[in-house]
Amino acid sequence: MYYGLQTKTRNWKLKCNLFSRDINSTGCFDRFCHTCFCPAVSCYTGNMSSSGKKVIIAALAGNFLIAITKFIAVAITGSSAMLSEGIHSIVDTGNQLLLLYGLKRAKKPPDDRFPFGHGKEIYFWSFVVAILLFAVGAGVSIYEGIRHLIHPRTIQNPTINYVVLGLAMIFEGAAWTFAFREFSRAKGKWGYIEAVQRGKNPSLFVVLFEDSAAMLGIVAAFLGILLSQLTGDPHFDGAASIVIGLILGGTAIWLAYETKGLLIGESAEKEIVEKIKRTAAAVPAIRRVNEVLTLHMGPDFILVNISVDFSDSVPAGEVKRILHELDLRIKREHPAVKRVFIEPESPSSSGSSGR
Repeated sequence: MYYGLQTKTRNWKLKCNLFSRDINSTGCFDRFCHTCFCPAVSCYTGNMSSSGKKVIIAALAGNFLIAITKFIAVAITGSSAMLSEGIHSIVDTGNQLLLLYGLKRAKKPPDDRFPFGHGKEIYFWSFVVAILLFAVGAGVSIYEGIRHLIHPRTIQNPTINYVVLGLAMIFEGAAWTFAFREFSRAKGKWGYIEAVQRGKNPSLFVVLFEDSAAMLGIVAAFLGILLSQLTGDPHFDGAASIVIGLILGGTAIWLAYETKGLLIGESAEKEIVEKIKRTAAAVPAIRRVNEVLTLHMGPDFILVNISVDFSDSVPAGEVKRILHELDLRIKREHPAVKRVFIEPESPSSSGSSGR
């Protein structure tokens, strides 16, 4: 048997019909105002963090400008490394468009087919970005490098390449600085590697990874062109293209690895799980907390399932009130928690509670 009514937090705005005013979403039931218990009107107002979107837009603008300058340089000089860099910028531009699409899709409200919303859309599209970076960016760059090694071609007007690479480094550096600043602010007390491994919003670290790979690629292209010019051997240009492909391939594999867990379904952070367990255990009527299961349905959406043992003396009617209070308390303490399902176990109250 299911006790109580579901509550919505953060992503839901409710209006009390009796007093005709907005009421705090953390103090409202899905269908009743917590203050007067009159029917409440609810509307979805999904609000994902805008930091990731700002980072993506900044990277998108930078990569688009960089791609144009690189392909102009390729048409003039015929550099293999510059062609790989141009392809890299085009792939990055397409990837940022996919991430923006994923963020937009993730904001869609729940419906009958997707009762927990579409938050995992951003995880899916982040994984697609990793695949494209590997298949298109890395694959084409390595192919172009091998082709240039087999059929070397002397670079014409290398100065143009240096100018374009210098401009690309400025654009990429600005985008990377913005992404790094936002990522540093979002990571909190975690270290940078730890933040990537434990973070639940891939839109931030995906762009940071891409920008980092782009800057390394620019350095590789510069060295390849410089060595080709100094030695007169065009094979260095082709080798630089292969190095760029390897950089992109390594970045893509790491991105795929980090987003795979989010796509499959990761639990909330251990600290959050422990706090939820302590909150439930602090309820006098609850004799024992058996387990707390959590699942990220999106960067800002945590689903919680709790199994508890109630004291034998607690009547069924009292269990319902306790579950309401526990549900609200958990959501007040953890705004990212949007759904709480509680399974009470006791001789006088068997079954499960969905909240």
